[in-house]
Amino acid sequence: MILPPLLASIVEWLRAGYPDGVPEQDYVPLLALLTRRLSEDEVDQVADALAEDGDLPISRIDIAVLITKVTNDMPLERDIDRVRRHLESGGWPTAEPER
Repeated sequence: MILPPLLASIVEWLRAGYPDGVPEQDYVPLLALLTRRLSEDEVDQVADALAEDGDLPISRIDIAVLITKVTNDMPLERDIDRVRRHLESGGWPTAEPER
């Protein structure tokens, strides 16, 4: 899968931050945080790339269900905080963008 440079850099950054793959309990909070920075299509592309190479050991259908869950039912704040701390420790800008 060929990604735009920005999305490719996000995938590589996530692989570095999760060298053993994204833990199952972090899927939904991670997707929730990504949707704060990326469009739904961009999140789909990042998730597809991670799943394709085994960084997310789930199927494309599972990813679609998770994205739907994120858009309809946000994860617990403590889960988002845990993933946010993990991402921030690697330099991910998790503050809300100015609108």
